[in-house]
Amino acid sequence: MPVMSGQDAQAVATAARLLADGQLVALPTETVYGLGARADDDAAVARIYAAKERPADHPLIVHVADADSAAAFCADPGPVARALMARFWPGPLTLILPRRAGVANAAAGGQDSIGLRCPAHPVAQALLRAAARLNVVGIAAPSANRFGRVSPTCAEHVASEFGPGLWVLDGGWCDVGVESTIVDCTRMPAALLRPGGVSRDRIEAALGAPLATPDAQRPRASGTLPSHYAPRARVRLFRDAEAITAAIAAEGAATSLHTVAVYSRSLSAVPGAGVLRSMPVDPEAAAHELFAVLRELDAAGVAEIWVEHPPADVAWEAVTDRLRRAAA
Repeated sequence: MPVMSGQDAQAVATAARLLADGQLVALPTETVYGLGARADDDAAVARIYAAKERPADHPLIVHVADADSAAAFCADPGPVARALMARFWPGPLTLILPRRAGVANAAAGGQDSIGLRCPAHPVAQALLRAAARLNVVGIAAPSANRFGRVSPTCAEHVASEFGPGLWVLDGGWCDVGVESTIVDCTRMPAALLRPGGVSRDRIEAALGAPLATPDAQRPRASGTLPSHYAPRARVRLFRDAEAITAAIAAEGAATSLHTVAVYSRSLSAVPGAGVLRSMPVDPEAAAHELFAVLRELDAAGVAEIWVEHPPADVAWEAVTDRLRRAAA
């Protein structure tokens, strides 16, 4: 199956029919591309787990067209979730909510909670609404890549992962570039499980209260394993540019530096390194390009990627989280 333009109404209609028939479709969102199946069909969802080689108890995020559509999966989201829906949906925010009994067990990884998100991307919205007309109430869609690897931020990334057998809707480059923020609303106070496209401070401002730190009793959630988002090359995270320079001096004689890529905000030259990429000084720009850069450096054939640690600032929390998991 080809990569099709998400602006083509017929391509979107075909994708909706494939979903209604229990097949897989890749779709763009503002965060990353997703590998989608109808969320109310456990057999269809099982195809996602098989294609990604993902553990079946690691839950997926279900995408819905609007807050009203969330009722198919959650009977009562509660006042905190409703406030966050009103403020940030559609957008890059996933809410962990109590799951309606008997619905989307496979998508929830067998838990009694479920992650719901309303994406802002116009192609995702068009597909959700076309699918709803065929009685598909939501689309389970983790990132469209092999489990644990770098998430895709353009249609070509998806095609390179899964080949020509998957119907891919092309919506261009993803605006945000890292996955959604995940907030657990099944507890009080609500807890931040994964930083992402909506920052912690914006959520806390909307709630008028701080988010809790997750504990051992938190529900399982997408993208929260210690090792995740990893390229084939080894990622090494250095505290600052000086640490990279020191490592070059200390390891240069023993390391083939031409197989090393450096990704840094501060360094303008790295003698001997195979590739030097400049990290944007703006956190949103850095998030937008992060996964594409990791894929690009992998394609260059480097053995290691040395990364200057982002600033210790809440605005950089999502980028820092992805780099730490990539380096784990």
